[in-house]
Amino acid sequence: MRILILGAGGTGGYFGGRLAEAGADVTFLVRPKRAALMAEKGLRIQSPAGDVTLKVKTVTADSITGTWDVILLSCKAYDLEDAIASIRPAMGPDSLVLPILNGLAHYPILDAAFGKERVLGGLCHIFAALGPDGEIVHMNTIHRLTFGERHGGTSPRTEAIARAFAPSRAEHRHSPDLMQEAWEKYVLLTPLAGMTCSLRADVGTIMATGDGEALTREMFEECAAVAAHAGHAPRDEARKLALGFLTQKGSAMTASMLRDLEAGGPTEGDHIVGDMLRRARASGIATPLLRVALAHLQAYEIRRQAMAR
Repeated sequence: MRILILGAGGTGGYFGGRLAEAGADVTFLVRPKRAALMAEKGLRIQSPAGDVTLKVKTVTADSITGTWDVILLSCKAYDLEDAIASIRPAMGPDSLVLPILNGLAHYPILDAAFGKERVLGGLCHIFAALGPDGEIVHMNTIHRLTFGERHGGTSPRTEAIARAFAPSRAEHRHSPDLMQEAWEKYVLLTPLAGMTCSLRADVGTIMATGDGEALTREMFEECAAVAAHAGHAPRDEARKLALGFLTQKGSAMTASMLRDLEAGGPTEGDHIVGDMLRRARASGIATPLLRVALAHLQAYEIRRQAMAR
């Protein structure tokens, strides 16, 4: 199985690197500057699961030849259109796209670009980013990639992907109920992003405020109600884990969206919080905290674009 990884940042670089380390046929589609750095220094992973430096294959958008069996898509939502254009030349008649973007709003866009039958379901749980010298820094022990058929069950093609991941040091989950798991992550991620961005603080700091825990729980319940209306109410264990994560006292965790915001860059605010709010409104579900969170993110984006002019 030939696997193409779009990008070599914290997420794609980590999971693609672990596949390459295990002997899979992996190529990274990267920008020329990143390709040059990887050619010079290799793909470097620093992780509690084991450090590694790998010599890997790379290709740039202007030099793609041939096609791949699976294309792992790990871009930010605001780069999705460019990502689609970049991977289109790599798509053969039987190629599959495995997106591990946050949220759910990317699926209709990918379906329109490549056909619904060629777009698998995927998500990941990892806290990783690029270090100052281009190394991938994995910052905790969670490193799980989940994938499957969006209509449920398993198939020979997803079983083949599972076999490719089997020797890898990264945890993988071949899920027969992928969209339930995707919704459960979405219901966790949206209040994490909404609260940490709105209050400009990590989880522990929010929990130290007078109403931080109550507000966090209320935003979680707003999102859970949207998921339930869609037929994917969080299961008891997922609910317990999410609320434990969101309300952990002393936690330094933030959403990556806050890190993007604090760096002055674009965010996935509309893709995550905005999409959840649109689903709520279409379902007649009141979500006052989501409304405030989205207005905050929209105001940031308006000011960011104005200052860029």
